[in-house]
Amino acid sequence: MRRVSVDIGGTFTDCFLAFDDKYVEAKALTTHHNLASGFMDALQKACAEIGKDIGEVLSSVDAVRYATTLGTNALIQRKGPRVGIITTAGYESSVPLMRARGYGDGLSATEQTDLPGADRPVPLVPMTMIVGIQERIDYKGTSVLEVEGDDVRKQVRKLVDQGAQAFVVALINAVVNPEHEKEVERIILGEYPTHVLGAIPIVLSHRVAGRKAEYSRTMSAVLDAYLHDQMYHGMSTLEVVLRQNGYKRPMLLVHNTGGMAQLNSTHSLQTIHSGPVAGLEASNYISEKFSEPNIIATDMGGTSFDIGLVTSDGVKFYDFNPVIDRWLVSTPMTYLHTLGAGGGSIARYDRLWEAVEVGPDSAGSDPGPACYGRGGKVPTTTDANLVLGYLDEHNYAGGTIKINKRRAERAIEEFICKPSGMSLIDAAKAIKRKVDANMAAAIFKEVAVKGYNPKHFVILSYGGGGPIHACGYASRIGITKVLVPPFSSVFSALGAGNMSQLHIHEKSLYLMLYDATKRKMLEEFDVFNETVVELEQRGREDLLRQGAAPEAIKSRVELDMRYGNQLAQIGVACPLSRLSSMQDIITILDLFSVNYAQRFGEGSQAPEAGVRINVIRVVSYVEHQKLELTRSTKSDDAKPVPRTQRECHFPEAAEPMMTAVYDGEAVAEGMRVAGPALIETPRTTYLVEPGWTLTMGSSGAAWVVKD
Repeated sequence: MRRVSVDIGGTFTDCFLAFDDKYVEAKALTTHHNLASGFMDALQKACAEIGKDIGEVLSSVDAVRYATTLGTNALIQRKGPRVGIITTAGYESSVPLMRARGYGDGLSATEQTDLPGADRPVPLVPMTMIVGIQERIDYKGTSVLEVEGDDVRKQVRKLVDQGAQAFVVALINAVVNPEHEKEVERIILGEYPTHVLGAIPIVLSHRVAGRKAEYSRTMSAVLDAYLHDQMYHGMSTLEVVLRQNGYKRPMLLVHNTGGMAQLNSTHSLQTIHSGPVAGLEASNYISEKFSEPNIIATDMGGTSFDIGLVTSDGVKFYDFNPVIDRWLVSTPMTYLHTLGAGGGSIARYDRLWEAVEVGPDSAGSDPGPACYGRGGKVPTTTDANLVLGYLDEHNYAGGTIKINKRRAERAIEEFICKPSGMSLIDAAKAIKRKVDANMAAAIFKEVAVKGYNPKHFVILSYGGGGPIHACGYASRIGITKVLVPPFSSVFSALGAGNMSQLHIHEKSLYLMLYDATKRKMLEEFDVFNETVVELEQRGREDLLRQGAAPEAIKSRVELDMRYGNQLAQIGVACPLSRLSSMQDIITILDLFSVNYAQRFGEGSQAPEAGVRINVIRVVSYVEHQKLELTRSTKSDDAKPVPRTQRECHFPEAAEPMMTAVYDGEAVAEGMRVAGPALIETPRTTYLVEPGWTLTMGSSGAAWVVKD
């Protein structure tokens, strides 16, 4: 296997290179002005470790897999084109009204308690860029009013005159019958063909989101159009760089659905948060290979802290109506909770509450923490870790990044010590205590609200900062076992290397499996079967277009179901791809009842209200060869020899403690290290706090257990 996987984060660009029997990890600072620079820098370091140049590696790998933050950055910076919306006449205000409560989307829980006082987000599309056309399709998909070409041309020219650089066509009930959206596209292309100067990108809402809910479907298409320009040029630039260095195959982009696809089969919206999702896919693999059925995946990078769950019952958690920035969309994404608690999270003193706060703002990679000496003036989590003794000023990141302890001290003294009256060490302890508490509280909430006991889980801690803080946030929620996976500092990049090519297609419909009014079960199966066939065909065409072998394509069916008109709707993995008998209906009803009870409690089922399917979803995929990682069973009684020792300060200890410092290569597989101890590698640092013991596994994996 020869494979390059890269995950670009807010602070670091992570690279994982599998080259025959060699697995190599590398990191470089993210270059936000040109992501290709950081990409190639990280790849250069990985190639150097195996003694080969970039051209030799890129010309021989089977794939380059890429998780990008390009779309995320463009949205944050509001660097998108001027988008025009074409909708059904009479519905021009759907997006500005935002369901009358959309201005609460994306706000914190505290801010949402005062919606009348909430600030409305600056719209991506102003009202002057929204036009209506005379057409109508009803809820059954029947055309009530046909599209009139002259009317469309008139409205399109109005948008062009106002500077439209991209069109979004979002017509009512287009997911039931998309013919009118396609007709509008044909008319626009007739006026502005793609082969002439002045061509304008066109995004049809039914191609981006297959479910009803007009506002969220329209916003899905708007975001896709808004990010299209940045994605197109950014990815094209990277592909040119790869071509210049010998790579001839299509690049694969990681999707937030848990799969990946070539650039020509990727919507811009599918790349949002793709890096953390790659880490969660790797967590699923570790759960299986390391025999740990219940895992809390925690990824602490330089900018954020991401939380996901892997459970023994095999449930995959999706967010079918995620909020991106301040916008509700209806494209399914693997569920992750993210908070601003990374190595670059900025610490401050809150005079009102007389307390130290950390995050969500981050110093990122530019200027970075104060200790980086790149212009950062405010204290961050990394600065506190350096002051507390956890980081080596002279050997940080294997010596590739120079840091300055005095700069960190000055930042903490200026922004924490002066306003609070605390000593330097107490202030640094307060920063670590607060960031650990923030992460612990978020973990507990995410696990508990899904009906699980956090104490029955193992924490999987990865990302560049994870192994330093894992003992801290695990202790606060009563978890006594932490697993640091192999290649933990680039674990999300490793996950990208293990993903399948995958596409999700879905369609809204109203299908009563059991009609409580008539006391009858579904007898006509054509609608269900025809919808599944249509979605399977779309997924198959996507994969065949990317060169997949027909016999390698697989699919699974998922249903969004509810009782009657209840708001509570859950996803059910359907074991059947076709319905042919009443017994098939009973099988689905029983499965829905069991899943509903697991989610809301036995006895909460309400079949007397009827049971209906609202959405049919087909996941089409091609599995690729997985990277081989195995759990170590070796035991080694030999004691590692510390390279040195230094004083470290721990939040729960009044006095500093002399802490043994080990070189990562000196702690061999099977060896045990009792805390307090530090194990330093070129990419990360393992902090074993007092009262914990680390046992080193294979490939850098480690189990850290509370004594």
